[in-house]
Amino acid sequence: MRLTKQTNYAVRMLMYCAANDGHLSRIPEIARAYGVSELFLFKILQPLTRAGLVETTRGRNGGIRLGKPAEKITLFDVVKVTEDSFAMAECFEDGVAECPLIDSCGLNSALRKALNAFFDVLAEYSIDDLVKARPEINFLLGLTLDDHRAVTRKQTVTAPAA
Repeated sequence: MRLTKQTNYAVRMLMYCAANDGHLSRIPEIARAYGVSELFLFKILQPLTRAGLVETTRGRNGGIRLGKPAEKITLFDVVKVTEDSFAMAECFEDGVAECPLIDSCGLNSALRKALNAFFDVLAEYSIDDLVKARPEINFLLGLTLDDHRAVTRKQTVTAPAA
């Protein structure tokens, strides 16, 4: 099973908003942080907004924020609104398979069990879990300036050669 780029960046967008908690996040800032196009993020924003995972504020000072607390948004919530299909094999698709074993195949049953296990694991992890797992996420995304690191970097860059 391989998730789409859309799902990958939807999770990243939600992580950015969670790390930027208390402030509106802007698509150009998120795009710059991840090195992806703004247009791509705007396309991802639509299903996230429809599902209530993100709220948007229009206007000059507008932006986006999480539609509910980060600990209430699971990876499964994101995957189910960003992925088009979970057909792991042709027999998962309605009316497509021409296999005579379609109703009694062990493969179909095994793949459904695997898919359900995959969904169960995704449901165990929230956006908050992902953000808390990276204590330096704000620094890495350019959301805040970690003064200690900035000073350390400045000193190493401007230190005279010995």
